[in-house]
Amino acid sequence: MGNSTLLVLVVITALAFDFTNGFHDTGNAMATSIATGALPPKVAVALSGVLNLVGAFLSLSVAATIASGLVDTGLVTLTVVFAGLAGGILWNLLTWLLGIPSSSSHALIGGIVGSTLAAAGGHAVKWQGLASKVVIPAALSPLIAGGIAALGTLLIYRISRNVPGHDRERGFRIGQIGSASMVSLAHGTNDAQKTMGVITLALIANHSVPADAKAPFWVILSCALAISAGTYLGGWRVIRTLGKGLVEISSPQGMGAESASAATILLSSHFGYSLSTTHVATGSILGTGVAKKGAAVRWSVAGRMATAWLFTLPLAALAGAGAYAAASGIGGSTGVLVVFLVLVALAAMFYLRSRQSAVHAGNVNEDWTGGAAPTSAEPVGAGVGGAA
Repeated sequence: MGNSTLLVLVVITALAFDFTNGFHDTGNAMATSIATGALPPKVAVALSGVLNLVGAFLSLSVAATIASGLVDTGLVTLTVVFAGLAGGILWNLLTWLLGIPSSSSHALIGGIVGSTLAAAGGHAVKWQGLASKVVIPAALSPLIAGGIAALGTLLIYRISRNVPGHDRERGFRIGQIGSASMVSLAHGTNDAQKTMGVITLALIANHSVPADAKAPFWVILSCALAISAGTYLGGWRVIRTLGKGLVEISSPQGMGAESASAATILLSSHFGYSLSTTHVATGSILGTGVAKKGAAVRWSVAGRMATAWLFTLPLAALAGAGAYAAASGIGGSTGVLVVFLVLVALAAMFYLRSRQSAVHAGNVNEDWTGGAAPTSAEPVGAGVGGAA
């Protein structure tokens, strides 16, 4: 297997990650709109998919951060890039199966950093860039988004306090269509860029483009299509946790959360910060729950999510390092192919396991009973999209 074939395999794996990113993160944009009934579930994910596609073309700042701001591109090989992607995919699939809204962004970055460490050592990682562009924004973004959402929710209820409850809910459900659309558009400007950056990193490692090259158009288009397709499938398990597991959310809260998320994500994309849209969306939803008098926030669910966030970077890094060790241990292109086949087998296993308690558009809004799968979750044989 020559370098060209190996590069194709890396690109396929990168697009597979982008696909998992799409269905893992759909809930960030559409969970609250689905939970409040502002949009029917299937319409919501279709709209989100289209807007993710559009958003992917609007900014390349984050792609540049991933391509050259986190690791020394001169020490990165195609095997390193592949192993990093494998680590990110495994973490995405595991957290999706458990219905945990973890960060696809951090899974990808952790995988790349872990495989780079295994291949070249600590000097190959740009630790200052990792801290300033990833770790610090990860810590601050839920707090910032939550504060904006809490303030917005307070203002919304104050401004609309004389509007009859039924009319207020109906009006804000309409408003949610716009605010949820903005989150989907913002998600495309941030998350699709990460895979663009990784493919560009692979092209640089293969000497197919210069070290300071921007993402070629075919990379932008293919990543946009992959994340859009993944978004359309829905990711129902994560949508359920965000929409029903944290707060029993109303339409005014939903619009406040979505508006805060969109503003925070778009601002981070402008400055090139590789922000976790999951952290932002979760912070926004919690902010609306805190701000609304009498709202019951399920802090135990939030705590489980926060624990997963803490482990995302190190465990994805460990998976990336393990994938690199396996590939390099076998040796050459054969090692990459073997790890690729193992990754496909594990993905199939996760999918089959999810079918035992399928979450889909028909049951995603059922009352929360403590887990991603509702009590009426269907076994194997459920409708199309049931595993997502």
